[in-house]
Amino acid sequence: MNMTLQDKIKAKTITVDELLEKIPDGAVIGGGEQRALLRKLHTIADRLTKPVTVSAGVGFGAEPYPFFWDDQYKDKFQVSSIFYGGATRKSHPRGNVSLIPVHLHASNDRFLDEFHNDILILSTTPVNRHGYVYNGLSAPSYRAIDEAGMVVAFVNPNVPVVFGETEIHIDRIDYIIEDDSPIGTFDPAPLSETDKVIGEYVATLVEDGSTIQLGIGGIPDAVAQAFMTKKDLGVHTEMVTSSMADLVEAGVVNGSKKTIHPHRLIGGFASGSQKLVEFMTENPGAHLMPLNYVNDPWVVAKNYKMCSINTCIEVDLTGQVASESIGPMQFSGSGGQNDTGEGAIHCPGGKSIIAFASAITKKDGTRVSKIKSVLTPGSIVTLSRNNIDYLVTEYGIAPMKARPIRQRVDNLIAIAHPDFREELRAEANKLMLW
Repeated sequence: MNMTLQDKIKAKTITVDELLEKIPDGAVIGGGEQRALLRKLHTIADRLTKPVTVSAGVGFGAEPYPFFWDDQYKDKFQVSSIFYGGATRKSHPRGNVSLIPVHLHASNDRFLDEFHNDILILSTTPVNRHGYVYNGLSAPSYRAIDEAGMVVAFVNPNVPVVFGETEIHIDRIDYIIEDDSPIGTFDPAPLSETDKVIGEYVATLVEDGSTIQLGIGGIPDAVAQAFMTKKDLGVHTEMVTSSMADLVEAGVVNGSKKTIHPHRLIGGFASGSQKLVEFMTENPGAHLMPLNYVNDPWVVAKNYKMCSINTCIEVDLTGQVASESIGPMQFSGSGGQNDTGEGAIHCPGGKSIIAFASAITKKDGTRVSKIKSVLTPGSIVTLSRNNIDYLVTEYGIAPMKARPIRQRVDNLIAIAHPDFREELRAEANKLMLW
């Protein structure tokens, strides 16, 4: 006899404690951060003879999960991530967390070529009358779902219905756990005057009708605010931000010139304010799609006048961009910066742009230039100097496209903080950067 939808839901529904009993020795647990599970994960430590590996996201570990923060469990649980946040940076010296270097568009497939998730955790809406759940504010990897040993959906009425390739039928889910946790949101930080000046410079590079990708932080938010006078922009981005929702509601972004997915905002995931969540909910004009599609450089390149706009930690005088480490110390991850930058340089009329403050002031009051003659030893090059068109600071725009090293050096010194220009010139001459 065929089971009804309600029979299927009832048969698949378990508790967190029942899920803990099903976690095998040495398991790999992938997917989203589920606090109800992670709060209790340490309780299985005594039966483990091989460590369990947990995948982490940017905000992972802000809550004091015992399995992650308590040293007695360090040999029982390991955490891996393609991108560090504050908690993973803090815990890194303890040796229980490690980064997987990878470009974002390839992250799922390269992992699944070598490994698989014994347990894949999803954060979803409740099951609808057609037997589907929606994966909320991110597009799932269907390959990961199909290849996982066990797929567990935490169904939560607070998770919004977002359109795109986000739906999953209950038949592809092994277990359901009911959850009512609030979803995480945050409001954009106030913009500094430096951010605003940089945003205005970037805006001069972006033509009406262009398709844009923006990163996260004050400078990308300032860029978005500077776009308020633009017309007919489109969005094709790994992360949909609060500032992008503002641009849509202001009529600046309408996607009318886009060559792929016209009239539709395309992203891989959304992260930001409650207002952004409300904007994404059941919005036919905003679709989330898997990152192996959204961030594929050859897909990015198909957009109309694609502008990739990101920020960095430091840049050398030849145009190498370090965006994920401070020397050898991992700070974030490669993310999609190289994906969208490479896509933009192969797009007719496209532009690969990195925008950043020229210098930072350390806690001891000393000022440090973010433009270096050579990168800090050990720094990771996130964006090749071959994949950059413009570098922007509060002192102007440094064109890089088709420029020889001599011109790149001149252009970058011109936008460096004035306190460091003479020193940079002397170092460039010493190193024969011409």
